[in-house]
Amino acid sequence: MNAAIVGASGYGGEILVKLLAAHPKVTLKAVTSRSKAGQPVSAVIPAMRGALDDMLFEASDPQELAAREDIDVYFLALPHGAAAEYARHLVDAGKKVIDLSADFRISDPAIYEEFYGAPHPDVELLGRSVYVLPELTEDGWQEKDLFACPGCYPTSILIPLLPLLKAGVVSKQHIVANAYSGTSGAGKQSKEAFSFCEVNESVKAYGLPKHRHLSEIEEQLGMAAREKIVIQFNPHLAPMNRGIATTITVPSNGASIEQLYEVWNATYADKPFVFVLPQDQRPETKYVVGTNRVDISAVKDDRTGNFVITSAEDNLVKGASGQAIQILNLWQGWDETAGLV
Repeated sequence: MNAAIVGASGYGGEILVKLLAAHPKVTLKAVTSRSKAGQPVSAVIPAMRGALDDMLFEASDPQELAAREDIDVYFLALPHGAAAEYARHLVDAGKKVIDLSADFRISDPAIYEEFYGAPHPDVELLGRSVYVLPELTEDGWQEKDLFACPGCYPTSILIPLLPLLKAGVVSKQHIVANAYSGTSGAGKQSKEAFSFCEVNESVKAYGLPKHRHLSEIEEQLGMAAREKIVIQFNPHLAPMNRGIATTITVPSNGASIEQLYEVWNATYADKPFVFVLPQDQRPETKYVVGTNRVDISAVKDDRTGNFVITSAEDNLVKGASGQAIQILNLWQGWDETAGLV
């Protein structure tokens, strides 16, 4: 399959370039960036020296991209708002789109406007899209025109929590999720707050109490529980380049830790990118960075009756670009791990 990456100069775009350039079933035909147009890909992304020396960044014009006959699938690594404009032209031209932005992650336009501060940019196209968490989205999504790739924080919360909520082994109330992300999650921003001296040797909470990803998390949990779910989500900026570590505290609803693990083991038995760790082990970011894996484990606190669930992932791979390629693999019926291990 021939692929293009639109907006490939950010951190997520760079990971897409590296992964797709090495994918056994993909030919990377175009890499675009308005700010880098005309520059060699191997100069902007030095890791690609010797691999993409002849490829240049192209200008990002949605109409010109939609007219390309040599490209089958487009990955949109663009900010929210901008992605929808490209998606409209591409889908209308009969192309398949995998979107890494937030534009099509939330099915309710009113919730999108509440959390993103502007009306949804394309409500009609929203109805032709589908949110795809590869391990958990039910079959049938492959028939849609546009696939929305989940956010990094939501992936770290939904993978461990969603099947438990659906099975009824955890409470639907009093859920608290504390998550810690590396600074690459903020993208390539030239801001004082993200300079080395500001983030090194320091951890801080941000985006309280309504981080944008909360909308996506609560909507997906609500669909699983078949009722409105409200959680306390507390994101933090951690002094590391990559990775997300999340700790979720949730009342056990009377279930045992053995029942929790039974649900996880049944849900993820044949899922190559979710590793269920024993109760006495904790996921660590250093073991998942550079992989498309989520590690999860849990313990029960008999004093409080709560489950304490932990997860770890790479925010740029399983939290973004790797998951997008996982979606591509499943859509095409290829080996789910192609290009990812």
